[in-house]
Amino acid sequence: MDLKEHLQPNLLSDDPELVPTRNGYGEGLKEAGEKYPEVVAVCADLTESTRTHHFAEAFPQRFIQVGIAEQNMASLGSGLAAMGKIPFVASYAMFNPGRNWEQIRTTIAYNEANVKIVGAHAGVSVGPDGATHQAIEDIALMRVVPGMTVIVPADVHEARKATLVAAEHRGPVYLRLGREKTPVMTTVGSPFTIGQAEVWLTATQSHNTKVGLISTGALSYNALMAAKELNEAGIGASVLHVATIKPLDTEAISTFASEHDAIVTVEEHQVAGGLGGAVAEHLSATAPQKILRVGVEDQFGQSGTMDELHAHYGLDVPAIVAMAKRAVA
Repeated sequence: MDLKEHLQPNLLSDDPELVPTRNGYGEGLKEAGEKYPEVVAVCADLTESTRTHHFAEAFPQRFIQVGIAEQNMASLGSGLAAMGKIPFVASYAMFNPGRNWEQIRTTIAYNEANVKIVGAHAGVSVGPDGATHQAIEDIALMRVVPGMTVIVPADVHEARKATLVAAEHRGPVYLRLGREKTPVMTTVGSPFTIGQAEVWLTATQSHNTKVGLISTGALSYNALMAAKELNEAGIGASVLHVATIKPLDTEAISTFASEHDAIVTVEEHQVAGGLGGAVAEHLSATAPQKILRVGVEDQFGQSGTMDELHAHYGLDVPAIVAMAKRAVA
């Protein structure tokens, strides 16, 4: 197996460093504020939870606390953008974009407003908060909005870089973050470009049968560990990490698919409308191929630990391995 050189050197061990992706947003937002005086932060009563407090402490005159009013927050963000600011509006993903989707659509996207929408605590890994706080439909909600860029960072370093790049990008951006500590896969110097996917692991070349795992977010670690197990079992498995769901890197996906016998997509989201849907839509129109999808199968979340919920919903390493074997059977 060939692991990309700019990933953590001991990444395929069973003891990776664990840090929440939301921490990277907090670091990146403060850094963006230092670099660009136009950057402002708006939060809906979840300043510390979303890690916006780092920016608020450094730039109190550029921070607005709107309280539990996500719909107002989206419209306020649009107004700030119209005045030349670069607003980052943050809350839990279940409420931003879950509660304020119409305001995001009409006041931000329709006006091509330069607003950065930050959805923290996404996925079932929110854990004990349960179904009402587990956003597993948000990628689909935002991917369908015209002109919206959708980014799902893999780890704390990618989240920091995505925040900085979002500040420089002209137009609305949705940034999806997690709450729990998850594996650190990349390094401070790893490259990140909006719209660019990257092969993180290449299958052992001696294997005749090859399966391509296309993953996003923190579950890219599970995809890597599943690929390691598959290669050791005689099934060549590669991993393509897709941090930008929209615009999708169709060229990289087409090339990756052409090099494998089957594709399995991996995401902490409903199987409908997310990464798997985007990949299937592209390949069905250009190079039809067998695609199986790992994700939540038309269910709501529930309370539990992250590991328990990943196992229950078939998002853990054994489930990915089983799906890959099914794909190449």
